[in-house]
Amino acid sequence: MNQESTMERQSSCIQITGNITANEFSTILNPDALTFLQSLVETFGDRLDALMALRDEKQAGYDNGLLPDFREDTQAIRNDKSWRVAPIPAPLQDRRVEITGPVERKMVINALNSGAKVFMCCFEDATAPSWGNMIQGQINLRDANRGTISYYDEKKDKSYSLNNNPALLIARPRGLHLPEQHIILNGKAIPGCLMDFALYFYHNYQPRSDKGLGVYYYLPKLESMEEAQWWSDVFTFTENYFNRDRGTIRATVLIETLPAVFQMDEILYAMRDHIVAMNCGRWDYIFSYIKTLKNHKDKILPDRHDVTMDKTFLNAYSQLLINTCHQRGALAMGGMSAFIPSKDPTEMAQVLTKVVEDKQRESTNGHDGTWVAHPGLVHTAMEIFDNHLGNRQNQLDYFPTSAADITAADLLTPCEGKRNEEGVRKNIRIALYYIEAWIRGVGCVPIYGLMEDAATAEISRASIWQWIHHGITLDDGQVFTAALFREWLSQELDTIKFEIGEESYSQRRFEETATLFDDISTASHFANFLTLPSYSLLVE
Repeated sequence: MNQESTMERQSSCIQITGNITANEFSTILNPDALTFLQSLVETFGDRLDALMALRDEKQAGYDNGLLPDFREDTQAIRNDKSWRVAPIPAPLQDRRVEITGPVERKMVINALNSGAKVFMCCFEDATAPSWGNMIQGQINLRDANRGTISYYDEKKDKSYSLNNNPALLIARPRGLHLPEQHIILNGKAIPGCLMDFALYFYHNYQPRSDKGLGVYYYLPKLESMEEAQWWSDVFTFTENYFNRDRGTIRATVLIETLPAVFQMDEILYAMRDHIVAMNCGRWDYIFSYIKTLKNHKDKILPDRHDVTMDKTFLNAYSQLLINTCHQRGALAMGGMSAFIPSKDPTEMAQVLTKVVEDKQRESTNGHDGTWVAHPGLVHTAMEIFDNHLGNRQNQLDYFPTSAADITAADLLTPCEGKRNEEGVRKNIRIALYYIEAWIRGVGCVPIYGLMEDAATAEISRASIWQWIHHGITLDDGQVFTAALFREWLSQELDTIKFEIGEESYSQRRFEETATLFDDISTASHFANFLTLPSYSLLVE
């Protein structure tokens, strides 16, 4: 076998087609790690395929007129108020401010040093899943857990290393739907989520155990109790495989799909030995609302910038999550503030006003903590939660009084807002900027004062697809059609060329991006995730 370029390495039936000679890639993909990964895929892969087929079946029902609702077959779980999740380990009880970001080495160090309580390091929406990103990310997190991570920036002539009190590290693997095309088992790409989970656990459970810590994960995009049970069984299998105590692995589940909000009790129950919290993944939740109800003309949302957490259906989602979690002894985490600091004093004042308003709403609603996307906003969010919590680590004893009356209709009724040309054009530019960066291997991109990741780009393109699909009338009377979209798409490419300059434009992949964006926006069939048709274009 050729060990100097792209390589195929076999462990029984497992094959690696990505380069493993770069840096320390071969140490991450060592024979024991691959054997464990293969065991997971062989044990759980077929069951995952069945769960993905069940997702499609449920979505077909929604496309044909059904609406998500609370399940009748699990009513006994919801009605039994006696059960609780396993006690929350001490290191996870105070999570008042969490920072999120990609697995890039310098950003990992900066996030761990940010002053936040937790750093959620993301193999998913904040990181484009190129082979190099995924394996280098494992190296970075391994070194972070060992306390040896460092980085030298030649351009700035600056060195980066961990301070004495870094944030608690939690890893987020890819969603259940994403494959890893560079690892093949029995002729089939393995699930990316199992690769991320397995390699992170294998390389970090012992260093973390030496520090008195378990191995902690954030789980994205679950849609059902059955998917939660699948993860719980993966955890139990892993604990048994390595002879670890039950509950060594602990998870926070992002409630960021519309179907999942109707099964929060059930998800907590299925994962009761391993779950510690749920999180309002607001951006993906808005995307999921559009995707799930895309054929329902009476459920169309306005421009994404008008869909804020003070809207009735999103406030109901937040309060129901808090009440459900606290009843079961789990933390209820708030959502992301995607704002980033500005050098302009006027703009920065506006950013702080919006962040303060958002975080005050979350703390008074009853959330136990919140997310920010930039180290420069950690202090602001921390001050708000410090003032609200005082000496308490969390507010598990708080139950929103209005949550008991929340109905399915409250969760499904859309909000009002603008549907105008300005908003559409901005969504087009955001999607073009983000997708172009993503296929170049960059998954977290500052655009117009916000830190955009795959979730926010998903909202932009899903909204455009739905508006075209239903031929909605914009506020100025124009009917939004595929032809109008294509006209504006062409014009917004020119706008981007003007904003970044012709030389930079020519060196990047905007024309290719525009073709992809056109395809997924005007197709009769809605692409479940933009990352799937984009995956084949992703730079290695």
